[in-house]
Amino acid sequence: MKPLVIIIFLVAYLLLILKKGNPFVVLGGAIAIFLATGALNVREAFSSINFNVLGVFWGTMVLSGLFIFSGVPAYLATRLVDKAKSVGAAMLYVCLLAGFISSFVENVATVLIVAPIAFEVAKKLKANPVPFLIGIAISSNLQGCATMVGDSPSIILALSSGMSFMDFFWMKGKPGITFAVEAGAIVSFFVLWLIFKKYKQPIIRIEETKVRTWFPTVLMILMMLTLAASSFVQNKPPYTIATICLTYGAIGLIWHEIKHKESVSLIKDLDWHTFFFLVGIFILVGTLTQRGVVDDIAGFIIKYTKGNTFLAYTVVIWLSVILSAFIDNIPYTIAMIPVAKLIASSLGVGPELFLFGLLIGTSLGGNITPIGASANVVAVGMLRKAKYHVGFGDFLKIGLPFTLAAVGAAYIVLWVVWK
Repeated sequence: MKPLVIIIFLVAYLLLILKKGNPFVVLGGAIAIFLATGALNVREAFSSINFNVLGVFWGTMVLSGLFIFSGVPAYLATRLVDKAKSVGAAMLYVCLLAGFISSFVENVATVLIVAPIAFEVAKKLKANPVPFLIGIAISSNLQGCATMVGDSPSIILALSSGMSFMDFFWMKGKPGITFAVEAGAIVSFFVLWLIFKKYKQPIIRIEETKVRTWFPTVLMILMMLTLAASSFVQNKPPYTIATICLTYGAIGLIWHEIKHKESVSLIKDLDWHTFFFLVGIFILVGTLTQRGVVDDIAGFIIKYTKGNTFLAYTVVIWLSVILSAFIDNIPYTIAMIPVAKLIASSLGVGPELFLFGLLIGTSLGGNITPIGASANVVAVGMLRKAKYHVGFGDFLKIGLPFTLAAVGAAYIVLWVVWK
């Protein structure tokens, strides 16, 4: 039975990576085979779905959509650009803003928010917007793993490991992953500065975006504060975090339907594709866990790292970087979380080192190539639509040094803190 499970999983995973066929058909077909052959039963399939993750994802997805609709992010971007003394400095500011926004808003949404500002500046100066859009995309991917709600892999890892919102900042008396991410951000910011410093043209004022409403911003701030407060509550119900996000998402949705339904269809524009994709991936990967394949993968890594914690940590983080440069980080994260936990348990260390390392590797590895992260794909797509060609090498020239700098710094900080 185990060989069959591995073969079906690999075939489905390969089809998803190569984008061959409808992903829901691929996932549904694989799950149907598992059920038909007895490799998985309905109860196991249902129990594999992490409804906590889905609740947090839906709530933050709604608030992200409302945040874009409000016009606040675009307003902040134009204000930042106006304060810059050169085009290069303006783009650095915009990349920093993209990183900040993506700490709380999904990365693709961040690119859609900030990219028009970069296009506007480049157009007025007759400059090539390619490096600016790449900088925005990779900055958003970097900061997406700084908080629990910044990106799908962060949500998945936190709620699969019993982490709270505040654990990303401070956990068990030690600095959390946020500090490692910011160390990477500081070093990688220098890389962007080297790339953008040649753009010394004076900045040209662009039209300031008007804010439609501040209400979604208030909701997001309240949600973050509530999540932070819930971190200090002992013995809280298991679905507390999901309930908080769902509640604020529902308030936002009701408010929008009452006040602004005629302007944009929020329900229609939500990322339902990723929502239901998560359900299928949970079941697919859950089958590997149920049939013991995850134990075998962890055992393989432990065997060949010979019980050396530093070597095992290095393998997990840099293998994740390499693989995430080419494959979707959502299914990879779901598949590797139990592996990371088993490795830590076998080595007699806490799981935080390997879980945080896994998240750093999967989130930042996607910055190397134009296909490594959804935000990259969207940025490149926007450039192509505007008649700008982005070759693999063009992206690599910016993405690779940025990634090596960011991961290298975070890799060191995590080891020093959590070894």
